[in-house]
Amino acid sequence: MARIDLRSDTVTQPTPEMRRAMAEAEVGDDVYGEDPTVHRLEEEAADRLGKEAALFVPSGTMGNQIAVLSHTERGDEVIVEAESHIYWYEVGAIAALSSAQPRTVVGRRGVFGPEELRAALRPANIHYPPTRLVCIENTHNRAGGTVWTEDETERLARAAHEEGLRVHLDGARIFNAAVALGTTAARLAAPADSVMFCLSKGLAAPVGSLVCGTREFIARARRYRKMLGGGMRQAGVLAAAGLVALRTMVDRLAEDHENARRLAEGLAAIPGFSVDLETVVTNMVAVDVAGTGVPAEELVRRMAEEGVLANATGPYRIRFVTHKDVARSDIPKALRAIERSLGRVALGR
Repeated sequence: MARIDLRSDTVTQPTPEMRRAMAEAEVGDDVYGEDPTVHRLEEEAADRLGKEAALFVPSGTMGNQIAVLSHTERGDEVIVEAESHIYWYEVGAIAALSSAQPRTVVGRRGVFGPEELRAALRPANIHYPPTRLVCIENTHNRAGGTVWTEDETERLARAAHEEGLRVHLDGARIFNAAVALGTTAARLAAPADSVMFCLSKGLAAPVGSLVCGTREFIARARRYRKMLGGGMRQAGVLAAAGLVALRTMVDRLAEDHENARRLAEGLAAIPGFSVDLETVVTNMVAVDVAGTGVPAEELVRRMAEEGVLANATGPYRIRFVTHKDVARSDIPKALRAIERSLGRVALGR
């Protein structure tokens, strides 16, 4: 049975051009600073994000945590949105690696403003940890791929800077946000002191993320990359695919967004499924399946038997993600398979 894999855009396969570039990559020892392909990728990434410098790292999680380490000291406090990836899915690394304390702010669809930020700040007091950093996420994973606009990011960052705080942008899918908003990643990242983005999601490279910021920040980040075991030696083999991803895969993200919208509208028409269509602005669809009376894990298992893969993200919540390896013609096929899986549940099969 042919599978339609809607679990994540991390399952994308590298393109033939990426494979050729990897095979032919000019390489050197990147820990010694001698890999020319990594240098080109870092320069291009910094330029695309409007920052002075960039650092190639193995994963988005490592990139985020290197940024937190570089911005904070032991015992500091880091403000994060309550449903953010850096808080939910990075193994408690803010506390474990930086010895910093995360403090959550509840946003609306992943976005919060100066008012919520200032309400979370505490006065200087020997009993309180000093707040040092604010982290935001664009696009926002658990909110269903929702976006921070340029204005929302600017307002939040201005308030943070007025309070003496730094701002890190978890931009794992920032190019999805830029395409959806009709702007550039550089404009979305401009107010932030640092930004991380992934090559290995919608851009379809096999491995890698970039952390971008000032030259001084990146020099500090490079030391923490080494500390965390992220020095990759002849990394140009991977960086070559990343260069192809940046140059060829950004504009086509609009196709993924269109497919997500088609999928969302089809899912919303299935009895027992509920989709907030206002949140479907990029390549993710979050579905509430409580109306079916069937737990999400059970539905996900049944769908897999019909050839459609998705992720349960809550007791009655399922996430679907479109990407380059899901064609427009796959959407009606997936919808029919999901309806068949529900039918099997109803029949007790």
